[in-house]
Amino acid sequence: MFAYENIIYQPAFYFLIALTIALTLGYTWGRRINRRVVVNALDPLLEVFKARDQQFTNIGGQTGFHANIVPGNMRSVRRVDVTLTVLPRQSWLYMPLSLLVRKFDRFSLILFFNKRGRAISEEGHIIDTRFEKMMGNRIENAPSLSVREVDWAGRTFHLYSASEEIARRLQGLMERYGEPGPIRHVAILPAEERAYYFQIPRVGTVAPHVSVFRDWLEEFVESVGRGETAIE
Repeated sequence: MFAYENIIYQPAFYFLIALTIALTLGYTWGRRINRRVVVNALDPLLEVFKARDQQFTNIGGQTGFHANIVPGNMRSVRRVDVTLTVLPRQSWLYMPLSLLVRKFDRFSLILFFNKRGRAISEEGHIIDTRFEKMMGNRIENAPSLSVREVDWAGRTFHLYSASEEIARRLQGLMERYGEPGPIRHVAILPAEERAYYFQIPRVGTVAPHVSVFRDWLEEFVESVGRGETAIE
């Protein structure tokens, strides 16, 4: 018999075996869950934006992805940049720390305006108050904007606006959605010639929620071009 035969009779030995099996199963389970989130978030975007060109890049191993999409169905946007980061579900040892720091999966869009889109001239944000308190979610131009607290289907958001007009536009977006669901932040940033959209990418929610924002933004630009104001 081998020299360390007594090891196999120690509780720690069986604990290590159980831990190894658990980590292996966790890795398989986590990869499967994350792949489902990624596929359901990214693949439908090609149809949502009728992509004329696209490029997908892995930016974080199994947890970070980026895409550049040239939309074929938006007259106001020349490019859409997509960033998706998911929790490291495949690593059960790191997962608890990630939950403390990042808390949830993240999906964001930056929609870069073309000449037509630059007709929007006023900044505005709708942001979940709890999300706003998290690190990295500060509204940089907040001191120059009016802010009000609004109830959106039972959740509290801050509505930042440069004017009553943009405030009414954003309230119209809220009414169009009905309830925020996974949405945490939407913004119009004319100084940067872009719009911003952020949600938690729950399976089955990305395509329908992004489609509503896409349509609202296009209608917003069209109405500004015609000189129309938001309906009270």
